[in-house]
Amino acid sequence: MPDDVLLEAARAVQRHAYAPYSGYRVGAALESLDGQAFVGCNVESASYGLTICAERSALVAAVAAGQRNFRRIVVVSDSDPPASPCGACRQMLAEFGLDIRVDAVGPGRAQTWTLAELLPDAFTSHRLEAP
Repeated sequence: MPDDVLLEAARAVQRHAYAPYSGYRVGAALESLDGQAFVGCNVESASYGLTICAERSALVAAVAAGQRNFRRIVVVSDSDPPASPCGACRQMLAEFGLDIRVDAVGPGRAQTWTLAELLPDAFTSHRLEAP
């Protein structure tokens, strides 16, 4: 299991997750190419569709800070096996590159993929180009 600053940042922010309905708390830490870390946690809503995942929360914080290039995201949950990002989070992260490394960490183990492995044949901006 990775033991680094990004992992510790994801674990720390997981404690701030707002999950009164599911009890499923997630923390994420996204690393920009220049080494900055941006964190996010899931925030649930009584109107379930408005819930935001930890990964998108971290991504929004990074973009708001002016970042556009990312190397790695660490996602921490209490799931065993560890939970990979949901489809919506995969799609949003894909906007910024399919080579982003994704580390999912649970209580007993970790799994690693690239975003391209989690989202093969992704819908990205090249699909919007005119034929």
